[in-house]
Amino acid sequence: MKKSVLNARCLTSRLLILIVSTKFCVGLDNESSPKPNFVLMMVDDLGIGDIGCYGNDTIRTPNIDQLALDGVKLSQHIAAAPLCTPSRAAFMTGRYALRSGLGAVGRVQVILFLGGSGGLPPSETTFAKLLQKEGYTTGIVGKWHLGLNCESRNDHCHHPNNHGFNYFYGLPFTLFNDCKLGEGSDVLADIQLKLWNLTVLLGLALLTLVCVRATGLLAVSGTAMVLVALLWLLAFGVWYVPFRLHTWNCILMRNQEVVEQPMNLESLTERLVNEAEQFVERNQHKPFMLFLSLAHVHTPLFTSKGFAGKSKNGLYGDNVEEVDWMIGRMVNAIDRLSLSNKTLMYFTSDHGGFIEDSDARGPKGGWNGIYRGGKAMGGWEGGIRVPGIFRWPGRLAAGKVIDEPTSLMDIYPTLVNLAGGQLPQDRVLDGHDLMPLMEGRTERSEHEFMFHYCGMYLNAVRWHPPGSDAIFKVHFFTPNFSPPGAGGCYEIGICMCHGEFVTYHDPPLLFDLAEDPSESTALTAESEPLYAEVLRRVSHAVEDHRRTLQPAPNQLSWENVLWRPWLQPCCGTFPLCSCSEANGTAPPAA
Repeated sequence: MKKSVLNARCLTSRLLILIVSTKFCVGLDNESSPKPNFVLMMVDDLGIGDIGCYGNDTIRTPNIDQLALDGVKLSQHIAAAPLCTPSRAAFMTGRYALRSGLGAVGRVQVILFLGGSGGLPPSETTFAKLLQKEGYTTGIVGKWHLGLNCESRNDHCHHPNNHGFNYFYGLPFTLFNDCKLGEGSDVLADIQLKLWNLTVLLGLALLTLVCVRATGLLAVSGTAMVLVALLWLLAFGVWYVPFRLHTWNCILMRNQEVVEQPMNLESLTERLVNEAEQFVERNQHKPFMLFLSLAHVHTPLFTSKGFAGKSKNGLYGDNVEEVDWMIGRMVNAIDRLSLSNKTLMYFTSDHGGFIEDSDARGPKGGWNGIYRGGKAMGGWEGGIRVPGIFRWPGRLAAGKVIDEPTSLMDIYPTLVNLAGGQLPQDRVLDGHDLMPLMEGRTERSEHEFMFHYCGMYLNAVRWHPPGSDAIFKVHFFTPNFSPPGAGGCYEIGICMCHGEFVTYHDPPLLFDLAEDPSESTALTAESEPLYAEVLRRVSHAVEDHRRTLQPAPNQLSWENVLWRPWLQPCCGTFPLCSCSEANGTAPPAA
């Protein structure tokens, strides 16, 4: 009897050891793990019409086109905002940006300085945080643009490491013209001009006082001269220090260390791709999520020597073709490591192309195809309809095209559900899991209504009525294009969302995107039998949506976006910030 009990105990112990060992191996070994890997690739400011598989026949994008042939292409993939910071906040959180306080009420619509205190609040839960809980190693290579510090230079409250990313290498800010010598400056350019003019006037006043006193024409007190000199120094400092020192924003970081200031654009492309490949190689034997957030094709345009002058579309075309090469490198890395069947790859842009940007060399922004408008233009389709491509051999059918409305916010629940995680129950999520749609388990998008914001202001609403192919879109206001008759805000450089920069419509403008994707002809009660019904249903949907909104501190207020020296990340001793990556530290194990 004792012997049989002892044998039973031994057998039970062995079974427990086997179960624990199996679970441990499954948790660590990518080859036996049911959890897929994720590689998310986002281009900056890419127009949907810049890609061959979306209709471009002059710019060569064979790698992206092949990605679409091997997977699923979304034809109505929508960014939650037409600008970088709010779009990326929505992408990371699965929620409209104003829920995080990243919807603007005035002219400042994105993070403007690394030395500001605004950003993605620590209280937000990104999909990276939830994937970490499921045993994923998470990394971001490239652009962040969701803030950095709150109260001190090293608190890193908005940093990717504090938002669920084990590893970060890249631009904590973004590319601005200030980052490339000879391209001018585009950070509050009009305010810079006013400060410069004030500096010049005070300088002339000081020079006049010196001359008058020196010639004895008038009695000028030394106190008056010192006061004017101090005012001149103050005006010069306010103009020069935050705006003219391009080293402030144009930096590279590895995790929380500045490794290059200012960054060298000539080698940036190769370094970003190498870092992305190395992250995959380091983590190939365990579940990982990589977000490759490209610096291309945001201005200032920069191209590696191997791509300069090679496209038929000038410098911008060179940039897009270099992007395609980068995407090809990542696909090849996944295939080379035999991870294809275990990895969901995703390609998109954060919003539409910047159509107003140009110089003597030609256009510097993207082409949005047949769609009206572009970057920063609220709900016009050209600013929010972006490429959306998924590849997952063995799981997603190759060559499938989905015409249903989908959102960048859908990535959040899609990844979390695939990873076996739990979606947050303490907040509203605006995204929906895309797998049922992409796998053919359903033919309809869960997005009956989609809300298109311009800053904090509800600009337009999309309605896909159940049982109908129609996709109605209602515009409550539209940006005032300039000059009159133009297709963008060329006179002010970029469209705004408020005040004299917009025109409100009563009744709202109504389009059916299924019949008029270019939004060229507004419907009327005479031309659309459902006109009154559409406006009524949209009005009710807006009321329901607004009931879900909770006040959030404005991260894009002047107080939060303006530069503060004590928040500025620095390589070296502040304010003598300068280093090259050759002096940086080696990457960590993550």
